Amino acid sequence: MGTVVDDAAAAEFHEFFEAHYVELARLAHLLTGEADAADDLAADALLALWHRWDRVRKADHPVAYARGVVANLARTRIRSAVRERRRIALFWAPRGDGYAIDDPDVSTVVDVQGALRRLPFRKRACVVLRHAFDLSERDTSLVLGISVGTVKSQTSRAVAELQRLLGPDTPAVQVQVAVAAQRGGGRH
Repeated sequence: MGTVVDDAAAAEFHEFFEAHYVELARLAHLLTGEADAADDLAADALLALWHRWDRVRKADHPVAYARGVVANLARTRIRSAVRERRRIALFWAPRGDGYAIDDPDVSTVVDVQGALRRLPFRKRACVVLRHAFDLSERDTSLVLGISVGTVKSQTSRAVAELQRLLGPDTPAVQVQVAVAAQRGGGRH
């Protein structure tokens, strides 16, 4: 299956790619916590956009659409990883001998990225898009395909959970600032 696109559309896509690839890779990194997978997810998202470029370029918010594609790919990757971890845990779990295994996800979370990885996907996506990417509640709702009210409640709950994970002495404003500091940090 090939996509037939004229030269103007190809040039437009190339410009879109150059302008947004790094941002999409950074979004993937913050959503998954996996620097190595971020480039792959961004590339996969842009490939999907290329196959639908005739529709994407006519959209009201093509960047929001691209972010949504990255968010969906990240969600799929996370779910796949969780299923794989469960399969491994079931395989190695002791059978009927009375021993309990420690939950491998229980650890002291001392940094923001570690705490972000512990949030459910929607909460993580809301707080990352709102604070690390400085998107409005409306833009965040467009990216994730949810209502503005859901963005508000999920962001508020995410900040509260991050505050709990980072310690009781961490004020919500400090959590927001720490997440916002991720804006230019990391590999991307």
